[in-house]
Amino acid sequence: MSIASALGLGGRKVRYGIVGLGDISQEALMPGVKHTGNSQITALVSSDREKLGALGERYGVEHRYDYDDFPKLIASGEIDAIYLGTPNWRHAEFAIPALEAGIHVLCEKPLEVTSAKCREMIAAAERGGALLMTAYRLHFEPANLDAIRRIRAGELGDLVAFTSCFGQMLDPANHRALHGIEAGPLFDMAPYPINAIRFLFGAEPLEVVSALGIRHPEAALGDLDDTFAVTLRMPGNRLAQFTVSYVTNSVDSLVIAGTKGSIHMSPAYGYGPGLEQNRTIGEKQEHETFKATDQFGGELQYFSKCILEGRTVEPDGEEGLADLLVIEAIVEALRFGGPVKVESLARTRRIDPDEQEQRLRPVDIPEPVNTSAPAR
Repeated sequence: MSIASALGLGGRKVRYGIVGLGDISQEALMPGVKHTGNSQITALVSSDREKLGALGERYGVEHRYDYDDFPKLIASGEIDAIYLGTPNWRHAEFAIPALEAGIHVLCEKPLEVTSAKCREMIAAAERGGALLMTAYRLHFEPANLDAIRRIRAGELGDLVAFTSCFGQMLDPANHRALHGIEAGPLFDMAPYPINAIRFLFGAEPLEVVSALGIRHPEAALGDLDDTFAVTLRMPGNRLAQFTVSYVTNSVDSLVIAGTKGSIHMSPAYGYGPGLEQNRTIGEKQEHETFKATDQFGGELQYFSKCILEGRTVEPDGEEGLADLLVIEAIVEALRFGGPVKVESLARTRRIDPDEQEQRLRPVDIPEPVNTSAPAR
């Protein structure tokens, strides 16, 4: 097979509608679509006519829809799939009718803001015979997959503990500061450490041991808990802790530690520069910087490949549901001030590093249209 054939170049491409033209769509997803080789943008959906016009011209997209006209897009025959980058609480609104119509959905995390909505989306995918994938780009990123390989090979021994700190200084004008807990760091940022906990341990959290939400009035974020600290109990007497915040300077790190060694990743969750590891195995210390990749293009290329080949996806709807069950238990722990069991969900499928690793080159970020990054 030629390189061009392997990449899907010159073959059939999955036609995408981009639903929601905010910063994540404009600055991360859309610039990399062309170089996937197996994907193309054929429709745009937004309530902002200026965005529709400017981005439609930039990417040569003729079909442009308001949110209210989404049913027309579904019936148009112009798309095979959608990328869903709307605010968290509007995911099911667009995903369910698309999935029921047999249109595949790549949905940003969190999958939704309740486990009930997640289950509705999963059921809609089953009814429509369509693929639903949670956009966990780190399931395809080389540094994270390398950590998984090392853990599975026993390099760290028996895992004992995980800790992470993930924060940014949110602009008070950003929509994430205006819609309460469902747009705050618990739903927006905590899925990263929660998902990392689950894929590094290869197990599901049993209990939220403690959870604390704090707000800093000087940050001017209004009626919003802006910082959360959480401790989870994992199977086998293991612990996982994380802090997420909208008021810290940029921080992005995790440590996974076992009886034989540890891996410290910093940055751990970002999508700009290459991610880094500091490893300690016994007395031996190593540092490795992994080559930067287009994480969004990589996950899109994988999703399109699964669509074209009739394969199931790994970070599916249940993977997104699993993280929502943890978040819901955290919300309950915050409300009652004590430990809360996490609803059990058996996950039989885990990441396959060899099958899922993507190494597309990074792409340039274009000038955004009527949007900006959340951090000030």
